[in-house]
Amino acid sequence: MWLLLLTLSFISQGLVGALSPIHLTCQLRKPAGHSPLDGCTRGTIYVSQHDSQAHFKSVQQAVLSLPKKGAATILVGAGEYHETVNITRKDPVTLLGQLDPHTAFDPAGNASTRNLVHIWDNKFVQTGMDDAQSAVLLVAPSFNASLIGAGPTGAPLQPLFGNVDFKAYNIDFENRAANFSISQALVTDISYANASFYGCAFASYQDTWYTGRNASTYVVDSIIYGQTDYLFGFGTAWFEKVTLANRACGGGIAAWKGTNLTGAPGNRYGAYISNSKIIRSPDANATTVTEGQCFLGRPWNDLATTVYLNTFMDGSINPAGWKPFDSARPVIMNTTFYAEYHSHGPGGNTSARIPLEHILTSKEAKHFALDQVFLERPTWIDYDYR
Repeated sequence: MWLLLLTLSFISQGLVGALSPIHLTCQLRKPAGHSPLDGCTRGTIYVSQHDSQAHFKSVQQAVLSLPKKGAATILVGAGEYHETVNITRKDPVTLLGQLDPHTAFDPAGNASTRNLVHIWDNKFVQTGMDDAQSAVLLVAPSFNASLIGAGPTGAPLQPLFGNVDFKAYNIDFENRAANFSISQALVTDISYANASFYGCAFASYQDTWYTGRNASTYVVDSIIYGQTDYLFGFGTAWFEKVTLANRACGGGIAAWKGTNLTGAPGNRYGAYISNSKIIRSPDANATTVTEGQCFLGRPWNDLATTVYLNTFMDGSINPAGWKPFDSARPVIMNTTFYAEYHSHGPGGNTSARIPLEHILTSKEAKHFALDQVFLERPTWIDYDYR
């Protein structure tokens, strides 16, 4: 009862900020003598490396224990988890990061200061490996479905679909192998699945975030750290109120593939960054992020789509905005769709952008609302988290 009263008190005072009203009571760490699962949905699994009341000591052990059918919730206790988490089941899975009642309600808090759960690994792509094999978090129905492949077409299309509703709240995911001298080192691989993330952080250098084939992802109130093509994908990804933190400038922030829709008719594949901000990462070396050095994106193939909506851009953004992929593909084709609406800040001046880019009017920008991008109102998004 004490916890419920505390939660209701903060909600009524408007001090909760961006937290989940559905899961918050479960997430808050309990005092000694109380069950860590007080306020949680019946059947919630508890993971902790230090608490004797825990069902498992690793997140992946908890995931592997889940039955094939039914929605499942896993509460992850505060701590460092060195592991790869692999979600292959089709039915809904929710991961909840435990929060401290003393810091959870800080109106100035964010994923860097609030989150107590850190899931990390340190794999990076070496000769003979597919990029997917370096990921810290995989949400895909099979190994073949998780594969990324090479070149503008990538791995073969798979005739299956995985998790219909994966959610993660207040968890930091990090690939600690990566630095600016190491190759691709993924944090996420979301393929053939629906996945959403709330108040999380994702940290690597190259290829931090991947939304794969036939995947739909939604990220809100989160931080993504990277250097080279650190948003990349082949699916549909919406980033709402995220901070994109440039650790260095390599390639572009977003490198996307497009499709002729034969594999997934109607899906508006692309990366959509809305009401967000691009900044020099606090941990960036003084020489790696300089004025006008970073590009908004480059096309992984000639059907790429990337749209920035109402996004603050610091001075690190190059005035041209976009660049070709490499010397082998030195031209951005007119089948590529790059667009901005109401970019602002030192790097948000669009007057010197490449001629191919679309500077959207208010009327045109309405066609890039969330429901229009996903061609429906996605039922797998938690709209109560605001």
